[in-house]
Amino acid sequence: MTTATIRYEAGMQRTSAVLIATAALAALLAGCGDDQAQSPPPSPTSAPAGGFTAKAGGTLAPFTPGAKAVGYIPGLAPAQASGEATMTASATGVVTDLSVTGLLPNRQYGAHAHVKPCGAKGDDAGPHFQFKADPVTPSVDPAYANPRNEIWLDFGTDASGKATVKSTVDWQLTDRRPGSIVIHETHTHTEVGKAGTAGGRVACLTLTS
Repeated sequence: MTTATIRYEAGMQRTSAVLIATAALAALLAGCGDDQAQSPPPSPTSAPAGGFTAKAGGTLAPFTPGAKAVGYIPGLAPAQASGEATMTASATGVVTDLSVTGLLPNRQYGAHAHVKPCGAKGDDAGPHFQFKADPVTPSVDPAYANPRNEIWLDFGTDASGKATVKSTVDWQLTDRRPGSIVIHETHTHTEVGKAGTAGGRVACLTLTS
């Protein structure tokens, strides 16, 4: 804000002083109004990196609108099987924990973070979430489809069908975030032309924060 000083000089008549003071005050107010009118609006800021926690989980069931835990292949995800996931992002990276119960015993499954929430079909969750997106789709290039550029959570169940697994990556998330964790029927391939693939989509857990 502009600051004005009104001076009275020796010998000046009272009327002149009043007029000068009035004019100066008007100029001051006009100046303030101009500053306010010309001040640009604050610039929008993007979401800060990291700093959020998203969770997913529930008992697997056929899809219904709003479902957060969906089973697609009953033979590999029996009734009453369940999963729980927590994704914690910070300035130092992203940590994702997944635990499952009630799946087939002593079996290997694949699991990854995907870009969209769960839907009526397994494919509705979209492709794997990638920190650096592959310009080619589907992404089967090990340079992009790997556990350093994606969030992989492959696991093997014990004799009771339980498992827990953790993924840690050192990159940060902003407003572009994974939408779900998808469980697949096999461990994830890493070879050229198949990297990132893991068979059919067995189940899906929608992430919410």
